[in-house]
Amino acid sequence: MLIAKLTQLNDAIERVDAKRPASIEQLLADRDLQDIITKNLERAVQVSIDIATHLATMNGFVPTTSAQSFRMLADAGELDRDLAAAMSKAVGFRNVSVHDYLAIDWRIVMHVANAGLDDIKAFGRRAKDLVSAAAPPPPGRR
Repeated sequence: MLIAKLTQLNDAIERVDAKRPASIEQLLADRDLQDIITKNLERAVQVSIDIATHLATMNGFVPTTSAQSFRMLADAGELDRDLAAAMSKAVGFRNVSVHDYLAIDWRIVMHVANAGLDDIKAFGRRAKDLVSAAAPPPPGRR
C-alpha cells in the first residue's frame, strides 16, 4: 500500500512541476491551470497525510488529526521537526483548498506550488527511506 501511495505522491508532484506557472499573473489568467495546480497540490498533501498516518501507526502512535501524524513522526525521530511543521502547514492549505473555508488566495497557491512543493518532495524522499527500512527482506535473504 505505501509503495502505491509513494507512486501517487510522485505523480501529483510531477503534475505540479510540469504545469507550474512562471508568474502569479499567469496563474491568475488561467482557470484551468488553477484547477490543475490546486487539485494536484491537494492530492500531494492528502497522499502525504495517508503515508504519514500509516508510518505513525507503524510506530505505535494513534494520530487524531492529519497534521498530528507529521508531528508524531518528528517525536519518534523519524522526521525532521522543521519538515513536520511545514507539512502541518500544508494540511492547513489542503483544508482551505478542499473545503473552501476561505476564498483561495492565489499568491498562497503560487507559494505552495514553489516552496511548499519542495517540502512535499522532501517528505516523499524521507517517506521512501522509511518505507524501505520497514520492508521485510526479500525471500531467501536474512
